[in-house]
Amino acid sequence: MAEEELPGVLILDIGGAHGVLENLAALLKKHFHLITMKEFLGNKEEMSKKIQSIFVFECRPTIDRELLESLPNLKVIGNSGVGVDHLDLKMISSFGVKVTNTPHAVADPTADIGMALMLASARRLVEGNVLNFPG
Repeated sequence: MAEEELPGVLILDIGGAHGVLENLAALLKKHFHLITMKEFLGNKEEMSKKIQSIFVFECRPTIDRELLESLPNLKVIGNSGVGVDHLDLKMISSFGVKVTNTPHAVADPTADIGMALMLASARRLVEGNVLNFPG
């Protein structure tokens, strides 16, 4: 399928401080035509018709009424995290747009960190490290 035939997905950017990770962007490119916010703002009239999805990565881009009004073919907002507290679900659904997220994506790593913190606290690892290796 040619890139132009793929559905357009709006992302903030690729790489950098706030953009989608490059390996994740490579995966997205297999299924979507990636449109960065810069490209969208540079040619809103043409790009707005192509965008059918928004990929929210680390709460970016911000989803507000102005953005939703400018995307007549938007069908879904995919959030790459567990919660959707940063999204106004009532407003988004008033545009007929669905919201998805990845509720189990970080379940195991979160449990691992929780266990590590409990063990470190019980065994006083941080204290021991400071006493044995003063900085």
